[in-house]
Amino acid sequence: MTKKQKIIYWIATGWLALGMLSTGIVQLLKQKEEVTMFTHLGYPGYLLPMLGVWKILGVIAILLPKFPLLKEWAYAGFFFAMSGAVLSHLGCGDAAKEFFGPILLIILTVVSWYLRPADRKIISVNFTV
Repeated sequence: MTKKQKIIYWIATGWLALGMLSTGIVQLLKQKEEVTMFTHLGYPGYLLPMLGVWKILGVIAILLPKFPLLKEWAYAGFFFAMSGAVLSHLGCGDAAKEFFGPILLIILTVVSWYLRPADRKIISVNFTV
């Protein structure tokens, strides 16, 4: 991994962590605006705290050293949650500005996942018989 890639990785990961942590806290606290938006998208409000906790735990997983399998699950969870948000906004006919946050977080998720250092990846072992 080059120095440039490492810098890009940490910038993307930092912004991803900040975005997921902030939205996770807002969802965990069930702030009025978040509840209104979530209801507008057709989801029940009781899912907000659960989604918030998962996002916060995902941030911890991608920032902690080691635990590569847990990191894979966290990245996948971030990708599925944000792609689901984009599709939900599309399905409700929302304005393009509503897509900015989730699309940005999808991009940050992919960049962080793709550029993660080798010690944060699952190493596959090929067994031959």
